[in-house]
Amino acid sequence: MNLAHNLERSARLFPDHVAVIQDGRSITYAQLDQWASRLAGGLRGLGLEPGQLIALCAPNSASWLAFYFGVLKLGGVAVTLAVQSSDRELEMLLAHARPRALFCAQERAALVEGLRESCGLEFIIGPKEGLSLEGLEQKGEAPLQAVRRERGDTACVLYTGGTTGIPKGVELSHENINTAINQVAHMERSVESDRAICFLPFNHVFGQMHIMNATIMTGGGLVLLPKFDLDQVLAAIAEHEVTKLFAVPTVYVRLLHLEGLKQKLGKVRYCFSAAASMAREVVRRWQELTGLAIHEAYGMTETASMVTYNHFSRHVVGSVGQPVGTTEVSIRDAQGNELPQGREGEICIQGRGVMKGYLGLDEATREAFHGDWLRSGDIGLLDQDGYLFIVDRIKDLIITGGENVYPREVEEVLVEYPEVAECSVIGVPDPEYGERVVAVCVPAPGRVIQPEALRLDLKSKLSGFKVPKEIMVKDDLPKSPSGKILKREIKKALT
Repeated sequence: MNLAHNLERSARLFPDHVAVIQDGRSITYAQLDQWASRLAGGLRGLGLEPGQLIALCAPNSASWLAFYFGVLKLGGVAVTLAVQSSDRELEMLLAHARPRALFCAQERAALVEGLRESCGLEFIIGPKEGLSLEGLEQKGEAPLQAVRRERGDTACVLYTGGTTGIPKGVELSHENINTAINQVAHMERSVESDRAICFLPFNHVFGQMHIMNATIMTGGGLVLLPKFDLDQVLAAIAEHEVTKLFAVPTVYVRLLHLEGLKQKLGKVRYCFSAAASMAREVVRRWQELTGLAIHEAYGMTETASMVTYNHFSRHVVGSVGQPVGTTEVSIRDAQGNELPQGREGEICIQGRGVMKGYLGLDEATREAFHGDWLRSGDIGLLDQDGYLFIVDRIKDLIITGGENVYPREVEEVLVEYPEVAECSVIGVPDPEYGERVVAVCVPAPGRVIQPEALRLDLKSKLSGFKVPKEIMVKDDLPKSPSGKILKREIKKALT
């Protein structure tokens, strides 16, 4: 088994189909596969071997894809790093993973050059001063087809934990990833005629597995943008006849404010939201304006993406769906005991998509499991039909005056107000209550938020202890590269 076999199979079945569109350039499956094979031969020519770690730290591009699949064809382990990482973060990640080679964006070249010795970097590929991709291709005697790997061998390392603490390297095997992306493709009814737009970073599990790998496996086309830009996204949807829109809740909120939204979506047949649970009101308004559902799933980096899916056949607003494939979901207490249906507890997961562990962190790996069950760190419940509902993150729970407040419940109510575009509810230390509930809100375009009037109205919709003691209005909220609101950064700024 080798994850790169998916590219090779699509190149055999659909050689002339467009695999990637970027900056007006189209690359077919045959071209992308040949490019990746030449790069794999070049990596072998440098003396790199199966099982060795090779990193990527660059923006989304056709070159990124060719190098990634070149690493996999060699039998190497692709360590995917965020190009937006600070210098300190990137140094920390490279020192932890210690890859032999790195495909690097020009803007990070000076930093990584200075880290060669301390981080064990032998080869830096990509920057003007280093070894170019063309030069790498010339290092190999012949293109290299994907070598055989065992299903349990590590294919990729993705770093997670950036929103909650020090990142950990998640080791995902060839079987983990193939399991997850097959589930994505099956549940989304993906076909080779699909065109998927991707402006979310490939270093993240959603961009890399759910969008990129699942699309490559099914022979569809990827329309790449370097980041979310509203005008560029709308232009690409129209020009390239995009059929699948992948975004995060904040993007859907922005799109909802457009005139003629249904017409602007063109041939989009499928909409999906990731990174954080979607507010019910946003889903309702989207369906009303476009006639399309916003499909959701639940997943983690540690599960190579999809665990549950909500749903072509019976979409339940507010849920993240039912377990997919052979994946199992169980709600458990702090001791790992299974709780009855309908009870809230920690979401735990078992299945072939669950990670091998955290790279070099045996203790953290043990702590991540109750026996064979992966602990998600999320609080949820299962209804009588097996639909999963996310209550909140365990770490986000606010205890105020001895009462438990789940921020997501308050956030769901806040976004029902037309003047609130997005919000985040956090707990701030308080000498009297232990923590006080604080809401930080971004106004909708052309609207004004009046904090005290909003607080007064919330008292008719929430228990008194859940009503924010303070509502702050900001122009924007800090977000991760994948679009997730960074509560930790908000809390840091307020304490």
